[in-house]
Amino acid sequence: MPTTENEPKCFARVQGKRILDWNLEAFAENGVEDICFIGGYLIDTVRKEYPHFTFRHNDDWANNNILASLMYAEDLMDQPFICCYSDTLYSSNLISGILASEHDITLSADTGWVERYKDRTEHPADDAEKITVQNGVVTRIHREIKPEEAWGEYTGVARFSVKGADFLKRQFAQCHAEFSGKPFREAAVFEKAYLIHLLQDMVEDGVEMRHTDTANEYIEIDTQQDFEYAQTNWKDQS
Repeated sequence: MPTTENEPKCFARVQGKRILDWNLEAFAENGVEDICFIGGYLIDTVRKEYPHFTFRHNDDWANNNILASLMYAEDLMDQPFICCYSDTLYSSNLISGILASEHDITLSADTGWVERYKDRTEHPADDAEKITVQNGVVTRIHREIKPEEAWGEYTGVARFSVKGADFLKRQFAQCHAEFSGKPFREAAVFEKAYLIHLLQDMVEDGVEMRHTDTANEYIEIDTQQDFEYAQTNWKDQS
């Protein structure tokens, strides 16, 4: 607020272009134009402007969170896919890097994230979705990772092969059966879990995740302060 009072956040304009259009451009430059949009808040606004999308409606968006929302598109996960948040900016170079990965699950990391957080008082570094890695493998993905121990910040962009998608769906089904209506990791209830909660659960169960890195080619827009920062600092470096 107030930017999102009458429009979904992905419609907010950064340097004259919607966040969503920046992202579509990054994908299109890499030959990706088959888009599924999962939405709840003001989804009909998106339907009207982007009728060529495939849509999945999270009709319980006020009571769930990112993980549950993603799984509204579970029926489309029979082929390789990239998932991402719609309130972030990322370069076409970031997308090309993750597309080049030959691994089953690959997470995109911003290794230049600390610079962006220096004056980010409304969303401090202890709230960043950070990762640690060893020999190219993600060893942890968690907000509580100390900044000095983090390899980078997870950008919300992840690529899954068919096998990787099977890992994701199976882990979700198992956790949903066990924790539905109950606390799950840091979430008060499973339905309120973030995607990183399930990803960390998978890491602990031995599912291998790799990472691709870019520096300063990503901006999360979570607050009005972030929005104003992006107006001045965003640049698709590809």
